[in-house]
This record gives sequence, structure tokens and C-alpha cells, in this order.
Amino acid sequence: MEKNATTEDMKTLASCINKLTLDGYEEDFKVTEKGLTGLHNEKSYKPDDVHVVNFYRFEGASDPADNSILYAIETADGTKGMLTDAYGPYAEPLVTTFMKKVEDVNKKTPACTE
Repeated sequence: MEKNATTEDMKTLASCINKLTLDGYEEDFKVTEKGLTGLHNEKSYKPDDVHVVNFYRFEGASDPADNSILYAIETADGTKGMLTDAYGPYAEPLVTTFMKKVEDVNKKTPACTE
């Protein structure tokens, strides 16, 4: 992706993931019974170990019910990565429950343009 990407370019989930990857958010996270788990480093983190640097919500172009959310996350040990989930009625309950326990959540910008 070019460094001069416009705000319009950053409105899709894929373009935002690409931007965050370029910014060093390389780990892919999922939520399991153990907590937030890195798919590559295989470490698990408790809510107190998680800092949500920013998050972005996306609505599907063809279906307003096709909502997703992308979290940019840094962990206590310095791991930077992303977690995606559906947003709204289709959200994964395990992710929703975990994220409600994370107290360190920030919202810096409405779009992935930083």
C-alpha cells in the first residue's frame, strides 16, 4: 500500500488490516477459553494484559447487517496484533465477553488513516 493512501482507501477492512500490518501489528489474535491467544506466538493473554490502541467498525457495502470490528491491540509483553469480529447480533459471544473485561480501550481516529 502506498503511504499516501487517501481516507477513502482506508474505509475497507482489508485496507485497514494492510495499514496496521505496515505499522507493525503483525500478530493475529483469537479469543479462546484461555483468553486472547496469538495464532503465531501461541501465547495467551488475560484482559489486564491487553491494551486496545484503536478499533474500527465496518459495514458491508451490500448488506448493512454485514458489520465487523477490527481491534488494534498491544499486549503487556509488547506483542502488536489484530483481532476481528462480527459487530452486532452476529458477534462471537466469547470475543464480546472478553473485550468487555478489557479496561484499557482507546479510540484515536474514526478511520484507519493514522
